[in-house]
Amino acid sequence: MLLLLYGLRRGEALGLRWVDVDFDEGHLNVRRQLVRVGKELHHGPVKTRAGNRSLPLLGVVREVLVIQRDGQKILKEEAGKNWADTGLVFTTRSGKPIEPRNLARSFARLVAAHGLRSIRVHDLRHTAASLLKKQGVAPRDAMEILGHSRIPVTMEIYTHGDGESRQEALNKVNGLFE
Repeated sequence: MLLLLYGLRRGEALGLRWVDVDFDEGHLNVRRQLVRVGKELHHGPVKTRAGNRSLPLLGVVREVLVIQRDGQKILKEEAGKNWADTGLVFTTRSGKPIEPRNLARSFARLVAAHGLRSIRVHDLRHTAASLLKKQGVAPRDAMEILGHSRIPVTMEIYTHGDGESRQEALNKVNGLFE
């Protein structure tokens, strides 16, 4: 949900901590990321200054995060003293950080199991950008939601046109002459 609706980077989602989720004020604060560097997982600041952002907590995301929190409480009870209290939203069954490659593998299995066209986890970020464009979201707002530092990155790399959008645009032009 976070990757598709907000266009979070894989590391941003995996680095999200419960202290970054403000259920009372309704904000999701993207401040940190989890990345593999060599043989170690590093939990550190997001990729760029623009990547440091606060997003409104959408209703459906709130619901999913409440389910995640409740499920994590159960896992913590089951693990007992073996629970690694990392404070992360998304963890293994023992509370440890999720290996980014394992997320990619799980996503690939999920895609295959549902008979979908093979896509990468990162493609969800492109989809989020294209959906924002299709909904008429201003480029600056899309840039800030995605955490890009420059509008051209959002518009030239992440958003993709489609036949329906082109048809709609040409129908508008045609309307000028009717």
